[in-house]
Amino acid sequence: MAKDSISVGVVVERRRIGNPWQEYSWRPVAVIPGAPLVEEWRVLGKGEDDGREWTHFLAGNLNLELHSGETEGYRVNLSNRPPVVYVVLSTDDEDCEEEVSPFLVTACPFEAEGYVESGETIVESVAMPEEILAWVGRFIEEHHVDVPFQKRKQKKAYDPRKGGFQRRQPGGGGE
Repeated sequence: MAKDSISVGVVVERRRIGNPWQEYSWRPVAVIPGAPLVEEWRVLGKGEDDGREWTHFLAGNLNLELHSGETEGYRVNLSNRPPVVYVVLSTDDEDCEEEVSPFLVTACPFEAEGYVESGETIVESVAMPEEILAWVGRFIEEHHVDVPFQKRKQKKAYDPRKGGFQRRQPGGGGE
């Protein structure tokens, strides 16, 4: 099975919200191919929208991996307008200043869907940079193999009148 990877920086937004139980919301907003390695979160920008302050952080670096067995998912992604990169953030202990951390980046919607169902992560899509779009397209061209659809035959339901089922004798131990 062929695979390839590219390092990306993950940009996360922290936005103040008016909620008595939660001070901020967190969401990924971008990935940056070839971003410098960061050991601590780096502030990229601050601002305010509708009276709510936000801060963008370069939160870490992850490898975006492509696997030849997942090319069908990549094709589905590239057929969408716009194509996206799915970012999975894990929710960390509330004692940390940053309540989330980058966990996974993927170009496969089917892989991302598995993390949505867990409910323990934040999964969002961000715009796919042109550099990554071209790289994923080349990978699909090199490694995609069409697998013809094969309809499975339905198994026949069990019919006790046709035999194959042995009943125990009443009152007996069956031995």
